[in-house]
Amino acid sequence: MSDDNKKLFNEFPPVTTAEWEAKITADLKGADYDKKLVWKTNEGFAVRPYYRAENLESLGYLKQLPGQFPFVRGSKVDTNEWYVRQDIDVKDVAEANKKALDVLNKGVTSLGFCISHKVEINAANIEALLKNICLSAVEINFVCGKRSVELVPVFVDYVKKSGYKAEEIIGSVNLDNVGHLVKRGSFCFGDNATALTKVKGAVEQLKAIPNFKAITVHGSYFTNAGATIVQSLAFSLAMGADYMTWLTEAGVSAADVASKLKFNFAVSSNYFMEIAKFRAARLLWAKIAESYDANVKAVMNIHAETAKFNMAAYDPHTNLLRSTTEAMSAAIGSVDSMTVVPFDVTFENQTDFAERIARNQQIILQEESYFNKIVDPSAGSYYIETLTDSIATEAWKLFLDIQSKGGFVKAFEAGEIQSQVKDAAAKREKAIATRRESLLGVNQFPNFNEVINKDIVDATYGCCKCSSEEKQVAEPLRMFRGAEAFEALRQATDKSGRRPKVFMLTIGAVAMRKARAGFACNFFACAGFEVVDNNGFKTAEEGVKAALEAKADIVVICSSDDEYVTFAPEAFEALGGKAIFVVAGAPACQAELEAKGIKNFISVKSNVLETLKGYQKELKIN
Repeated sequence: MSDDNKKLFNEFPPVTTAEWEAKITADLKGADYDKKLVWKTNEGFAVRPYYRAENLESLGYLKQLPGQFPFVRGSKVDTNEWYVRQDIDVKDVAEANKKALDVLNKGVTSLGFCISHKVEINAANIEALLKNICLSAVEINFVCGKRSVELVPVFVDYVKKSGYKAEEIIGSVNLDNVGHLVKRGSFCFGDNATALTKVKGAVEQLKAIPNFKAITVHGSYFTNAGATIVQSLAFSLAMGADYMTWLTEAGVSAADVASKLKFNFAVSSNYFMEIAKFRAARLLWAKIAESYDANVKAVMNIHAETAKFNMAAYDPHTNLLRSTTEAMSAAIGSVDSMTVVPFDVTFENQTDFAERIARNQQIILQEESYFNKIVDPSAGSYYIETLTDSIATEAWKLFLDIQSKGGFVKAFEAGEIQSQVKDAAAKREKAIATRRESLLGVNQFPNFNEVINKDIVDATYGCCKCSSEEKQVAEPLRMFRGAEAFEALRQATDKSGRRPKVFMLTIGAVAMRKARAGFACNFFACAGFEVVDNNGFKTAEEGVKAALEAKADIVVICSSDDEYVTFAPEAFEALGGKAIFVVAGAPACQAELEAKGIKNFISVKSNVLETLKGYQKELKIN
């Protein structure tokens, strides 16, 4: 009879870290441990190939349960439910209301009304907008920038007249004076002092609706500008701390300020790091809020949206893959609400179909994958807990550095924030250009035959159209998508009216020629060039003849390093300058080939973007 109380694997002796390390070192056979196995992240810390229980011994929050300070594991206790949000453009209040009622019947549990600056904010319009919507059953959010101060008293009156219990109403307005500075270079109301007076008024008026947020900290701006995860978190915390400082100094209690703050974060494609980011965010914000008043045990209210930085116009259905994994990170990270950006936002006004898919991505995670059943399922994972601690440590260092410069606004006015984000974004852009960072369908495995003849739509980052006459900073944050440079490259080909033909002259060793032909096909397809692959040629002359008959603009010889010594010069001479000649790879004989006049080589070390721009210029495509 089996012993039910016997622990599994007791018969196996424990293995120490030293023994693991000795085994790994032996298997590496002299290779550098750090270069082979340690990941150097953009966030400023290294990630080891494995972690053990001993790596968590210094973490002091592991015994806390969900709902307990400092809320690493979130505020939820029984389930991991989050609000499924869909934003609706409000240009006509009746039409927006009709659409809202429709999507509520299709699984949405949170509405975001992006109110056009042409729509007047008054009691009649708000009543028409919210007609037949049960506010106690849905999260309600208003996106109207500086006009939030007009909306707040109207909404408070609506709630009172409608007979709702104030504590049942959950939602927010997106009033964010600091975010406006970040995005547009100016404060909402001309100067920060005036803005703070108005923000304070909104906070005090919304005390009547305790679960309705008055201020939204837009951390998503940083992610969509190419910032690292640590930067996005630290800068968002610093923005929140500025609000805490200003409002408490103006006489609002720390508890009231903390209860009226909402944080909007974008979710990048770095799956595990994003899970850890949300956990670290709650940890740090709880500590920051506590520093204003020891009695304040504030949990960060988090809205997540899938990052527009990662979205592409070419092969757009890959956006669904990106946004789904991003949504998974946010769900596992226990966010409070979430928006999945429709996959078509980069090239058209989003369609009903795309909006439906965006809703269903979340609904499937909840109803079919059961991501809403377990609170903080990553808790206790050696890897996730270590990432959480690493992100928190690095973000805290950066946060303190910003505080030492007088806080977020002062650092932003001095250009410190922009400089750091620009440096991070430049590294991201270079990584994408050299394919160290992959964007499927853009710089890796593009759809060879796809053509977009219409202009690609620039994704908008928020609905607010308000601006002031004078900018407080000369350089607001530049938000963009990582795919934009490659899309411009490919659109230049699409709009030129012709597709240059790239011919693969495959010859020699079968394995190498096939591998290099596959690499070269993907390389040139990134610019929208037509690629012609081949099974192989017996001689270089035969391959060149076939290329000329195909009217190739570029001929790429694909073979092994050893065979390039003879095949490449033979093909180059036979081609006689009638097409651009390229060698696939970086062979040891490259200097010898260059001495014979061969100048074009492509390899994994190439800057794909700049190389393809050069070929476009040579082929007179602009």
